Amino acid sequence: MIIFALAGNRNTDGTFNNRGTNANLWSSSQSGSTAWNRNLNSGNSTVNRNTNTKANGFSVRCVKDWKPPGDEAYLVPGGRMNRTPPNMPDTLLVELFRAYYDARRHKRKTEGATAFETDFEREIFTLHREISERTYRISPSVCFIVFSPVKREIFAGAFRDRVVHHLIFNYLNPLCERIFISDSYSCRKGKGTSYGVKRAQYFVRSCSGNYQRECHVLRLDILGYFMSIDKNILFNQIRRLVEKYSSRIPIDRDLFLWLIRQVVFNDPTEGKIVKGSRSDWVGLPKSKSLFFSGKDRGLPIGNLTSQLFANLYLDGFDHFVMGSLGKGDRYGRYVDDILIVSEDKVKLIALISSLDRHLWKNLGLRLHPRKIHLQSYRKGFSFLGRYIMPYRTYLKKSTKGNVVRKISKRANEYRMIGTPTMAQDVRIEACWHSYEGVFLSCNARRVRNRIADVFIEMLEADGVAKGKSFQGGWRTRLSL
Repeated sequence: MIIFALAGNRNTDGTFNNRGTNANLWSSSQSGSTAWNRNLNSGNSTVNRNTNTKANGFSVRCVKDWKPPGDEAYLVPGGRMNRTPPNMPDTLLVELFRAYYDARRHKRKTEGATAFETDFEREIFTLHREISERTYRISPSVCFIVFSPVKREIFAGAFRDRVVHHLIFNYLNPLCERIFISDSYSCRKGKGTSYGVKRAQYFVRSCSGNYQRECHVLRLDILGYFMSIDKNILFNQIRRLVEKYSSRIPIDRDLFLWLIRQVVFNDPTEGKIVKGSRSDWVGLPKSKSLFFSGKDRGLPIGNLTSQLFANLYLDGFDHFVMGSLGKGDRYGRYVDDILIVSEDKVKLIALISSLDRHLWKNLGLRLHPRKIHLQSYRKGFSFLGRYIMPYRTYLKKSTKGNVVRKISKRANEYRMIGTPTMAQDVRIEACWHSYEGVFLSCNARRVRNRIADVFIEMLEADGVAKGKSFQGGWRTRLSL
């Protein structure tokens, strides 16, 4: 298998041409200072055959029926053939390419992704060598504060490190899915917040006999969850999981664990690049900052692996809770937002202290003392941005405010365009429909229509609606 992109070519003077529109691939035939090459063009369905000076930098040399099993030769930048590194399965190289394509999805316009893509083949082969020789080191992270929907401290890894995060995720996530309970909703395909809300609605209907019996809802939150995760406990959990399913990992188990250790025990506060001002951190609780988490504690919010590790860290807790509940009781969790539904109020009260002791003894965590809520389902309760009541579900006020702010921001960007292109029209319509899914997941018809009216009025204010793309009937397309 050969992996290539329309990478263009490098001229003899070091400049680059045709990136994104042409792919030039050396053949195996050469004559003196020239050689045959094949040319692929994004605007042409044929494959052209040309001769060119060998001093030009083309993507790869085409080799008939090349494949990467065992210790056979494989391609390296510049078209040279090289031997497989000792004890290094070639599947890692293929998976690094796959991880790269995953990491760049929706990120191609970022500075880090653009710099990496300029010579992505060499970057990936460098990662391959560093991992195989165990010399890979994590680059400094960019640290900043986000203010919406809530104030959080973010550590964004360098793009090459995000490729490694996707590599780990692609290997580790299928193993985690084998042990996770079905009612863990975060960072899982086919689940998420909307699925969690539907499950919460089902929990209440099931436990209350379709709203005919009394039942109670217990909501819990963990104090400073991401910043309180013990890295030693986490790594031991990962190690046991990998050892249990080592036959399902196509690369060397010890090498994989070494790579995970580099990510888990990395301290992103060392050598960090701060984006923003120090005043951005004013008002942020110490329990939400890695700068106060202590040695070998805390995971950076912003890394893909942190989301997966956070799910895995509480997996044992999930099974403990499931074993502590009686018949008819229900349990669900989204990251550290915990929901338990039961007919027995006394049992739920006793369960609070039991869960707190289990968290402290086994994971070094505590329940947030000000976020313990026990109430009747009849009064309604908030969960994952919705307010759930018998027979109906509403958007929380804070969620509505966030949606309005984001749509207004998109609309203002759109107004600056003037007459939009078809691609820009599709983008803003996709933005709207992504939020429309939130509206349709609950009883928010009137809110949705009011926001739609404001949205269109903003676009019409500067005459944008006169653009060609709006003549297709935006009011019809935005109406239920």
